[in-house]
Amino acid sequence: MSLPSIKLSDGHEIPQVGLGLWQVKDAAAFNAAFKAAIDAGYRHFDSAQFYDNEDLLGAAVQQMGLNREELFITSKVKLPNFGEKRTASSVDESLAKLQTSYIDLMLLHFPVTVLRRKSWRALEDAKTAGKIRSIGVSNYTIKHLEEMKTYAREMPVVNQVELHVFLQQPELLEYCREHGIVVEAYSPLAHGKRMQDEVITAMAEQHGKSYAQIMLRWAIENSLVVLPKSITPERIQQNIDIFDFELYPEELQEITKLNCNLRTCWDPNHVP
Repeated sequence: MSLPSIKLSDGHEIPQVGLGLWQVKDAAAFNAAFKAAIDAGYRHFDSAQFYDNEDLLGAAVQQMGLNREELFITSKVKLPNFGEKRTASSVDESLAKLQTSYIDLMLLHFPVTVLRRKSWRALEDAKTAGKIRSIGVSNYTIKHLEEMKTYAREMPVVNQVELHVFLQQPELLEYCREHGIVVEAYSPLAHGKRMQDEVITAMAEQHGKSYAQIMLRWAIENSLVVLPKSITPERIQQNIDIFDFELYPEELQEITKLNCNLRTCWDPNHVP
């Protein structure tokens, strides 16, 4: 199964569905989920220094003897590693844990007020050195992205944020589109909250799909990269089986009305 990809502004391509790896720290559970994902067709894996499982991902790739060039691996710089030297060192540590010579996409995990400029410079340098292929940010708002224009040698190609049918962030989405920044949606299922909405339930019945698949399909049709998280093989498979149907225009309009700014994770709007 070949998944659709989106071309980044730096020329690289990112698979439109990735497996989110937050909170997956048990080795047995990780390996089972990873194998299920590979079998289902996933080739995009979203880790982070903060998740404390880069080593598990690196080991799983080696154990299965996978071709590194067929995989898209993301990691993120955690808050304690911000600062130019610390970020640079942390990239090397991530490479060692992942057992790879390069990381496809490295993000700054949060818009840390004081040190984000220096950390971004470190990512730019790591990209120049060939340690990272693409660089981006996570949890950045429009004001954070606008500020980057004053100091970045190159702008991020990705902004990974919480985004789902109940938190659609249309202004941020439009801004990123206008500036060539691909938006990745983490928590695309809103952490399982509001899973009984009548509008989505009716669409699921209409298409013979699950509630979650409707939510993910909405994101796909909005040209987002989605990162559903699961360690259950059946759900891992289900979350990628979203390319054999399309939502009708009137259904997309109905889903637009569901936006209620429901945040299930950290809110970056309070960070200056």
